[in-house]
Amino acid sequence: MDAALQVENLTKQYAGFTLDHVSFTVPKGCIMGIIGENGAGKSTTIRAILDLIHRDEGQIAFWGRELASSKQLKEDIGVVFDGINFYETLTPAKVGKISAAAYRQWEESLYQDYLKRFQLPADKEIKTFSKGMKVKLCIAAALSHRPRLLILDEATSGLDPVMRDDILDVFLEFVQDEEHSILMSSHITTDLEKVADYITFIHQGRVLFCKTKDELRYHYGIIRCGKAQFEGLDKEDILTYRKDDYQWNVLVADKEKAVRKYKNAVVDDATIDDILLLYVKGED
Repeated sequence: MDAALQVENLTKQYAGFTLDHVSFTVPKGCIMGIIGENGAGKSTTIRAILDLIHRDEGQIAFWGRELASSKQLKEDIGVVFDGINFYETLTPAKVGKISAAAYRQWEESLYQDYLKRFQLPADKEIKTFSKGMKVKLCIAAALSHRPRLLILDEATSGLDPVMRDDILDVFLEFVQDEEHSILMSSHITTDLEKVADYITFIHQGRVLFCKTKDELRYHYGIIRCGKAQFEGLDKEDILTYRKDDYQWNVLVADKEKAVRKYKNAVVDDATIDDILLLYVKGED
């Protein structure tokens, strides 16, 4: 299978919120980033994928198989949430012993290598660790049972830029062999700009788009213009727009076309953050 993970028409209904037929594919050897505002459905999507909550509709396949169909799949998937996964009275050494009993693929030497790389003392209780140290411990444990797919839900949230950069380097190393894949949700879009190959944007429970990062970074653009210029734009060129004081900010899918077509307008590059904000706060 060329896909590590396939999500088709994933639906989950709550009072006041619906995850509405979410579909996307994570190819092997790639990093898929999930973006969206708080409450958009990112964590619900990940929990439904992992069978931690019941889904109302949809199919989830890991390398073509359902999660419940094989114990081996649970060995092949590493998971890190935003927060510590272990009792805080444990030490990293005890975490290693527990994990060795839980995973047949556990590799103690690899785990010890990560503890050294992340400068985590093996015999100190987790409750004495900083948030960044706790995240690093969770990532070390997730990687040390040799998963083929890593699933991360806001795992780098709250970390300082230097520590995030170190962890992102680990993620890039993980997918170098083109057999490993990562699905990571994050509200820190600069992290995804560094490492992601694809971006899935979930807004109000629906997928607005699933595109390559390069398409978003190099093709999308923002027209900055006044009222008269805005009113002269072709409606089919406008993805979304937002009025900011006396300026209109207009998101377009083809910035080179916009430069040629609207010669008197300023057309800027669009970051992933710009795209998210314009879709969330803009108007169609």
